[in-house]
Amino acid sequence: MNKTSIGTSWGGVASWYDSLVVGEGSYQKDLILPNLLRLMNIEKGDIVLDLACGQGFFSGEFAKNGAKVFASDISPELIALAKKNENNKGVEFHVSSAEKIDFLKDKSVDKISIILAIQNIEKVPVVFKEASRVLRDGGKMFLVLNHPAFRIPKESSWGYDDEKDIQFRMVDKYLSESKIGIDMNPGETEGAKKMTVSFHRPLQFYFKLLKNNGFCVGALEEWISNKTSEEGPKKKAEDKSRKEFPLFMALECIKK
Repeated sequence: MNKTSIGTSWGGVASWYDSLVVGEGSYQKDLILPNLLRLMNIEKGDIVLDLACGQGFFSGEFAKNGAKVFASDISPELIALAKKNENNKGVEFHVSSAEKIDFLKDKSVDKISIILAIQNIEKVPVVFKEASRVLRDGGKMFLVLNHPAFRIPKESSWGYDDEKDIQFRMVDKYLSESKIGIDMNPGETEGAKKMTVSFHRPLQFYFKLLKNNGFCVGALEEWISNKTSEEGPKKKAEDKSRKEFPLFMALECIKK
């Protein structure tokens, strides 16, 4: 084994991730949150499970909108941050793998969110099975993930065509599933590196698993960047490409 251990937990980068999510101009705050609240349409009294909740940013927002919120994450470091945050009052947090929701009974939840986490989870079939168990009939699971068609770690990138004056997206692989080690501290020495894992799966992977676990997809949305480039010779092309290639994909999955 090399000096850098690789796992799916983000506990080793908990503080960095917390500052990223809550920082000014983050995609989580400015893009994902308003779209997700619209899609979830939380009503007072809804029982919501925020699965793989990280430091609880979304959990607290669901509670503010009137939901009774349960939230869990495999990282004790992230759950500790969540419990300290005053914005998360009323949320019941658990240190638990997304594959084992043993703190909830069968058919006890109205809505489940899995936000920017399913791509970091290895045993997705087990997660969907557990989610189906705790959801009531007609309940909904909301998945938000990096768009699997355009954001493939180490297999997708931006390119620029000077002759056509366009920015384009290069995708080297799509259908092949992959497990990729992600260096959260690039440039650091080997002993100081913080590594986690991301998994790429094509769309059919998710749709097949959802069907096999009693879900149908009620809605699919693709969310583009809300940012714009600084002034420069490529600004027009860069801003145009932002509107054509979505960063995120959201699925509303209804338990039949």
